[in-house]
Amino acid sequence: MAGQVHAEISAAPTGFAGELTGRFALVTGAGRGIGEAVVAALAGRGARVLATDLDADTVEKVAAQYDGGRVTARPLDVTDAAAVEALVEDTESAHGPLDIAVNVAGILRSAPAIDLSDEDWAATFAVNTNGVFHVCRSVARRMSARGAGSIVTVASNAAGIPRAGMSAYAASKAATAMFTKCLGLEVAAQGVRCNTVCPGSTLTDMQRGMWEESGADIEAARRSVIAGDLGAHRTGIPLGRIADPADIAEAVAFLASDRARHITLHDLYVDGGATLRG
Repeated sequence: MAGQVHAEISAAPTGFAGELTGRFALVTGAGRGIGEAVVAALAGRGARVLATDLDADTVEKVAAQYDGGRVTARPLDVTDAAAVEALVEDTESAHGPLDIAVNVAGILRSAPAIDLSDEDWAATFAVNTNGVFHVCRSVARRMSARGAGSIVTVASNAAGIPRAGMSAYAASKAATAMFTKCLGLEVAAQGVRCNTVCPGSTLTDMQRGMWEESGADIEAARRSVIAGDLGAHRTGIPLGRIADPADIAEAVAFLASDRARHITLHDLYVDGGATLRG
């Protein structure tokens, strides 16, 4: 729910509180979960944030937690290319250039590949891949012309390892991660950095929804994810915990900051070692 992560990370870690002062960031999927946590992490470091989400009421509640105009809210359907372009154009005209863009909006439609419907496949790519393309194209054009900017796409560790029952999600995230790298290669000479953060299992509404759909007891499901499932060819989580949205947001904030000024085309896996990429 909106508001659950704000208190947890509204204050940046010591030494980083003002590192994004003067920066202006766009965050998609900001109404809950990882997106809400990203808003908190960026605003906590001094950035102004435009928080967007398909659910206008939810993202308004997120923005209402902040005073002084640090966070403003706008509804946005990232699958609508014209709407994305209009929002970016209107925002920059009214409030100044965007320095940071974070793609968080995403959906999950889970089913065995042979049972997956055309509708679920198309919907997954429409949000997870096309939506990222629409946002990146719009902001990267402007950032490139100005000679600076940072784009961070929240993908998934499923982009780099097969997951049973998640073919559409994994394929969409893999496409998105590679698109972000290709874009980053093309705009690097103009001073624009493009990176991805790839979470593993994270305590979000999406994760809880997967557990509820399976009818599993939440605590038992949590333990099962940590332990892994040999029958599903799924490793456990070596660090022994499921991520909080704040863990992902901290990685995003780092990549958006000047501390990562020489990092681009990078996939940062934040999954407790679940994909054994250590």
